[in-house]
Formats: sequence, structure tokens, C-alpha cells
Amino acid sequence: MQKLVRLFILLVFAFALGVYVTPNASAQEKTAGDKTTVTGCLQKGDEPSEYSITGEDGKTYGLRSRTVKLSAHLGHKVTVTGTVRAESAEKEKGEAAEHGNKEAAEAGDIRVTDLKMVSDKCQ
Repeated sequence: MQKLVRLFILLVFAFALGVYVTPNASAQEKTAGDKTTVTGCLQKGDEPSEYSITGEDGKTYGLRSRTVKLSAHLGHKVTVTGTVRAESAEKEKGEAAEHGNKEAAEAGDIRVTDLKMVSDKCQ
């Protein structure tokens, strides 16, 4: 009986430790930001000083940058790298409704830190 009580206490402790550690790891990942690379056709976005790109996987991203001159590459096939900020579900629904389809919803916004031109034409 005593072994069963010790086992139960050990399991409760392990569960409590797991619950404590998991949220802290997630918080660190979110604050660090996710770097991503997307290749596609650079287009003008919906807002001033915003551009967009639809990657080869079909996901569309809003692009902004303070360091990379995106306007010089409008209509070019490019590869952009930057930090992703995911769209909130409410904002995605609003954008999709505004444009009348699901494809218009953005997968997120990318703060572009690097751009490489693949081709001067989109295909």
C-alpha cells in the first residue's frame, strides 16, 4: 500500500512539473519570432507600404520592411526571409469576407530582413 501511495505522489509531481514547463517553453518560442523563407511573386498589398507574396504552397503573406526596398521588386519572382507574425483568426475571417473568398486570407505578416530576386518576371 505504501508503494502505491509513493507511486501516486510521484505521478502527481511529474504531471505538475509537465504543466509548469510546457507553457514557459511556448512563451519563449513566440517571443523569439519564427523566421521563414517564402518564394513567389511580389505584389502590391491591400494597405499603403504593404506588399504580398503567395508562396509555392499557396499561402499568402503580407510583407513589410524597413530595411529592404520591396517596391523595387514589384512583379518579380523573389525569395524573402523574415520574421513571421501569424494572423489572428478574427482578422483572417475579416479579410476573407472583405475579398469574398478564403484564398484572400493571409497566413501571416512577414517583416522582411532579406530579399533575393529569382526572376524579373512572375510565371
